[in-house]
Amino acid sequence: MNREDLKKAVIAKIDANRDRIIEAGQQLFARPELGYKETFATDFVASEFERLGLEVEKNIVITGCSARINADKDGPSLALMGELDAVICWEHPASDSETGAVHACGHNIQVGVMLGTAIGLIEAGAAEHLDGRVTLMGVPAEEYVEIEYRSGLAEEGRIKFFGGKQELISRGLMDDIDIAMMIHSLDLSADGRKILVGPQGNGFVGKRIRFTGKEAHAGAAPHEGVNALNAAVLAMNNIHALRETFRDEEKIRVHPIITKGGDIVNIVPADVRMESYVRGRTTDGILDANRKVTRALQAGALAVGAGVQIRDIPGYLPLLRNRELDECFSSNALSFVKEDEIQDGASFAGSFDIGDISHIMPVLHPLIGGVRGNIHTRDFHMEDPELAYIVPAKAMAMTIIDLLHEGAGKARGIISGYEPKMTKDTYLQFMAGISKEINFGKEPLK
Repeated sequence: MNREDLKKAVIAKIDANRDRIIEAGQQLFARPELGYKETFATDFVASEFERLGLEVEKNIVITGCSARINADKDGPSLALMGELDAVICWEHPASDSETGAVHACGHNIQVGVMLGTAIGLIEAGAAEHLDGRVTLMGVPAEEYVEIEYRSGLAEEGRIKFFGGKQELISRGLMDDIDIAMMIHSLDLSADGRKILVGPQGNGFVGKRIRFTGKEAHAGAAPHEGVNALNAAVLAMNNIHALRETFRDEEKIRVHPIITKGGDIVNIVPADVRMESYVRGRTTDGILDANRKVTRALQAGALAVGAGVQIRDIPGYLPLLRNRELDECFSSNALSFVKEDEIQDGASFAGSFDIGDISHIMPVLHPLIGGVRGNIHTRDFHMEDPELAYIVPAKAMAMTIIDLLHEGAGKARGIISGYEPKMTKDTYLQFMAGISKEINFGKEPLK
């Protein structure tokens, strides 16, 4: 079957399964779960894979699942991903009443698109005409939240990294993958766009911070205490004073929160905890800003005679684009949207954990409209299911056909022409170098 006939057959099957695809996304939306806790999502997505006649591997990274189309074929190997986890936003009207979890980032839509793409390729019989493999991955833990919980998993030896895709790399689950692909939802309506290809995003380092002081009665004898909360507040002001030193082109973002400010009001706080990211556009810029932030935290402790423990945790690497993949997706998307509704390239200060994979292999990561409201906020909601789910499923399936049809020549060309920023080994070494603990004035200073 020629390429265009394959595409037409796949489009017809996706249209025929429109309600099934959207319902899959809605099922996940109704049961939001946080990272490494996605038990419902794992079981649900695994059952959908099995419904397509695929052999499924479950709990690939504590949670998550995978299945392979054309498992016995040679040729290039593509990974099509959908993220399973939700974000925490208590203010969202659909948030879980116990956890605050909600799919206010559209990960449920990603999974629907992944399933829609698979339905089209398999039920249209297109997969048998492709000269390569497609691994479907329901990936856990993209949102970098609940740092204390994930630290516990790491201490138990259950994970090495806090992000799901980092764990995929570490565990060797990306070793036989040549190209990684997924979509992400975003409100593009302000510019009249429907699709954005080639986004680039910041990377970051995560920080867990604990200031230690000395308790005392806050009313009767505050002079006998060392106020760890004052140390934390001073540290945050120190960080603010650094902002003029961050280069504009690096897009540095530092946004700490206090997760514990003390125990009770009438005791001088002796145990105060913070979490923060240090984001930036390049790895060098991130590391430079991170050194400054560490110094600011130490200065806050020094000022009041407190101690501070600073744990640096590998975050995500900046997201890199692959123009050949972007152009292939765009050319297929033109079957459904106008040329001026596709934006080429954009710079984001937020972070995506597929950025880590983009340093090792070519990555396709378009942003798709059909939603309204800023991500991670109470305002995020579905507006146009056709654009959000069905259009990207069709465009992604057509892109996979272009890559793997007729000897997979297009995929082979992209793979051979790609120059990785890191190998798997250098990536793991880099991430290991970020992990460290600094204890400054471990006991309250005299």
